[in-house]
Amino acid sequence: MRIVVVGGGPGGYVAAIRAAQLGAEVTLVEKKYIGGTCLNVGCIPTKVLLHTAELYTTLQREAEDLGIKIEKIDIDWKKLQLRKKEVINQLVGGVNMLLKSNKIEVIMGEGYFLNTNKIEVRQVEGKKVTVDFDYAIIATGSKPFIVPIPGADLEGVITSDEALSLDKIPKSLLVIGGGVIGSEFASVYSSIGTKVTMIEALPNIVATMDQDVTAYLVEVLKNSGVDIYTDTKVESIEKIKTGLKVNTVSKEGNKSFEVEKVLLSVGRKPVTENMGLEKIGVKLNRGKIITNKRFQTNTSNIYAIGDCRGEIMLAHVASAEGVVAVEGIMGKASKIDFRTIPYAVYTKPELAAVGMTEKQAKEQGYEVKTGRFPLYANGKSLIMGETDGTVKYVVDAKTEEILGLHMAGPRATELIVEGALALRLEATIEEIITTIHAHPTVGESLHEAAHAVHNTAIHLPK
Repeated sequence: MRIVVVGGGPGGYVAAIRAAQLGAEVTLVEKKYIGGTCLNVGCIPTKVLLHTAELYTTLQREAEDLGIKIEKIDIDWKKLQLRKKEVINQLVGGVNMLLKSNKIEVIMGEGYFLNTNKIEVRQVEGKKVTVDFDYAIIATGSKPFIVPIPGADLEGVITSDEALSLDKIPKSLLVIGGGVIGSEFASVYSSIGTKVTMIEALPNIVATMDQDVTAYLVEVLKNSGVDIYTDTKVESIEKIKTGLKVNTVSKEGNKSFEVEKVLLSVGRKPVTENMGLEKIGVKLNRGKIITNKRFQTNTSNIYAIGDCRGEIMLAHVASAEGVVAVEGIMGKASKIDFRTIPYAVYTKPELAAVGMTEKQAKEQGYEVKTGRFPLYANGKSLIMGETDGTVKYVVDAKTEEILGLHMAGPRATELIVEGALALRLEATIEEIITTIHAHPTVGESLHEAAHAVHNTAIHLPK
């Protein structure tokens, strides 16, 4: 079996490795860099900056309370950029080693389908290599969506790619878009001294998550000096002597902001152009590749996974889809339980969620019970000095099956896996209550919140 994978990101390289494990002859085609957006200009480098920003904020604001004496603390931006590159290089090197150890042929270049069994790889130096295949898996990912705002092409208007590698820390930054990416960059730059303004067209930032959880992020961002304007739209961007002027409109009226940099962070769009997909008959919907539940396109031997499908644009989802697609091709049927996909926002406090929000559950006709536990009552959170947060369960009142878990606070993005497993096993809240959680841990708060569904939380006043 000859399988070609187009795209070397977390969807593509995982699919390639799984295919090799199952005995396929695999060729991986990558246009720019192994590891894709996630490893090179997305998940990993963003978290490097967030980690340093978190440590810096803790030491700057809380060192004395923690018993640490520091004369002066500052950010060495060049050193941080170097560390970011070192982390990326180590992880990308690791992926290359995995590909090599699985005997996967890697061809750098841009893939273009000549027909349903042949792809041409157009390399940077002008060379063209053709690869014959039995099956192809498209994993070309996504790129920042450039919103059509007058002035969006001005110098100083950047995307998340450029925001990771600025020459210096900007004095001021306006973030257009209050989603996950926008919130993470607002958290980074506000922590290291940049005056940050966020503009969001919707009524709330990180609007897809439970608002009882995101309220903690809003409070912390505002306390860090971030100005947040919701229900507000950007009308234009102008070049001025001091930088950029951003003109906005809301029900309160027009308002302008003068800033050094503007970050466009209003989402991402699939990368599907200039690949010859129309030549092989693959159907698209507004640039998104259409597939069935096994990630097979209408062209039977062509599959698509990850962001290029335009559905759930998360690295871990792309990886899972890659495994399912390959196993389907190799006759080992598997599927994804999309209910159990965890969502994570790496701000301070971290946000994490899995399953339905309270609002979604009610909209789907469930009679809902909830249980909440604030982290100011959790010993480990108090020790860490991170008590801004909560744990919230959403439960079916009739069966007590867990429908969703939502968290804000330290290590939320690590702890959410307990909720994902609970949903996967269709666990009831009683099964969380009767599972002993270690002390002292932030994880105890999941136990207490489960008790709170029955109004029996031990460490909350009656």
